Amino acid sequence: MRPIDMHCDTILKLMNDGNKGLYENDLSVDIKKLKKGNSLAQFFAMWVDLKNGQDPLETCLKMIDRFYIELEKNSSYISLATNYEDIKRNDEKGKISAILTIEEGAAIKGELSNLRNFYRLGARSLTLTWNNVNEIGHPNYYEEFRDKGLTDFGFEVVQEMNRLGMLIDVSHLSDKGFYDVARESKKPFIASHSNSRTMKEHPRNLTDPMIRTLSECGGVMGICFERDFLGDSENARIEDMIRHIKHIKNIGGIEVIALGSDYDGSHPNYEIENIGEIEKLAYSLKDKGFTEEEIDKIFYKNALRVIKDVL
Repeated sequence: MRPIDMHCDTILKLMNDGNKGLYENDLSVDIKKLKKGNSLAQFFAMWVDLKNGQDPLETCLKMIDRFYIELEKNSSYISLATNYEDIKRNDEKGKISAILTIEEGAAIKGELSNLRNFYRLGARSLTLTWNNVNEIGHPNYYEEFRDKGLTDFGFEVVQEMNRLGMLIDVSHLSDKGFYDVARESKKPFIASHSNSRTMKEHPRNLTDPMIRTLSECGGVMGICFERDFLGDSENARIEDMIRHIKHIKNIGGIEVIALGSDYDGSHPNYEIENIGEIEKLAYSLKDKGFTEEEIDKIFYKNALRVIKDVL
């Protein structure tokens, strides 16, 4: 069991508190916890909040700089991975792989050249929208945007990400935008941190037809530990995660399920307090009748397959 977690916001927390570092901190993700959890790879999102009034490109570049500073400081334990071979090579050296992602397509400011430059800096996934309208498309957060999809520029972004070999991330994207991506993308895409809308009515979750479509396209969805996407409890409970996983398996098959914790970017009160305790989910899945092979697929094999296919 070598978890690959497809989403955390830890770098933003480090940006907001200069005294915190990646090796050891009081957050849900750090290197010591990743090592304890036997992590194979961690996706680190550079999340830009447009409501802060900052220049999204400049803000994202500063976050990427901090990401690299932390990798350099901790190079004995963690290294950048930009593809499957890097993950394999890092693992052989006993290192965790760090995958750089951008959460908020506004960071490219309507220019494909900025997308290409982010790729050159090592970014390998882009969440097309967060909760705001941007040059690429519309978010699912507000009901009035759910039937509005990608812009003309958004379709160009999908094509260019396919060409470059980047993971298109549709978490936060409107329902119509999801289907626009499914129709346009020639490669598998991901919903890095989204659950089942049937199990919990929330716009950030995927409907059953979406789950089927994502599965048919060869993509994956990362089970998110945000309590509001899981159920009605004040806590992010394992039993709710398993409820979602069982339903998603029934709808889209085991191959569509991955992990996308949203650690350090979601409400606290997790039953799985941090990435170092991720084995709690594996044990609970086993208790509920999931096989070792199915658990391995959820924990890393499905994500690894998509990484191999796309990057």
